Amino acid sequence: MQVYRLDEQPTGVGALERTRFFTRTVEGVLDRLYSECRTPPTDLLHVTCTGYDSPSAAQRLVARKGWGADTRVFHVYHMGCYATFPALRAAGAFVARAGRDGSDLLRGTDVVHTEICSLHLSPLAHSPEQLVVQTLFADGFIAYGVGAEASRDPRLPAFELLAQDEQIVPDSTDAMTWTCSDWGMQMGLLRDVPERIASVLVAFVDRLARRAGLGNQELSQAVYAVHPGGPKILDQVCEVLRLDEAQLACSRRILLERGNMSSATLPHVWMELLRDTQIAAGRAIVSLAFGPGLTICGSIMRKVTS
Repeated sequence: MQVYRLDEQPTGVGALERTRFFTRTVEGVLDRLYSECRTPPTDLLHVTCTGYDSPSAAQRLVARKGWGADTRVFHVYHMGCYATFPALRAAGAFVARAGRDGSDLLRGTDVVHTEICSLHLSPLAHSPEQLVVQTLFADGFIAYGVGAEASRDPRLPAFELLAQDEQIVPDSTDAMTWTCSDWGMQMGLLRDVPERIASVLVAFVDRLARRAGLGNQELSQAVYAVHPGGPKILDQVCEVLRLDEAQLACSRRILLERGNMSSATLPHVWMELLRDTQIAAGRAIVSLAFGPGLTICGSIMRKVTS
């Protein structure tokens, strides 16, 4: 409510004050996430679509920690809910580069998501579209590491990345939008987004499985980590891919407990899957996320343990 004060415009304070609020909040979050970190990562990827400042909170963290000679900062901004996958591609490229040029692979690459969706969701906006948006979206933060096999702590579960893919759905550029305005970010969301995604989803997952070398039987038994853009998205994915509810249980639970945290959501699903002792080592994990474009992104990983 520092943003949506009643003595201000009905839309709340302007973009400058929102940016300052975002920077203060994210700096505090990064300090907490890295409070016990003594070894700087080789690269730090900052992912967000809800606030931008320069120098960024990630750069300010590196400066405060004295990591300026050791850690490179890279920004993955304004992609929306699917931004995890471009961040993974970039992190994988950095890890591969470290191997080629002889850098210290043991330090790896960190990815940190900082999403404050509520900064842009005015409680004074009562149109049906905006009420839906306010109900779905939430704030979320998370950090995780991406590295070569040599950098993995054998005491901790992890995922092995097998394949990634990305596709823009034809004739869908206006279906989902996230636009910078005078009063923060403004979302546009058409009702038929789930149907548009469903129209290309089977072919997309089949192509992804071929890239990962997964057969039909293994694919049918995979666990699905689907970005929960909303209940209808999960329903459509379940129906189109002919999944049972157990395969989507974690995605539904994250949506119920935490909401749609934009790019931070899918990593929260992964974290729960890693903690789930019922998911055995070697089990395939199919991840899917969607965002403006309409863009469909996906990956296939395997759970690995010591």
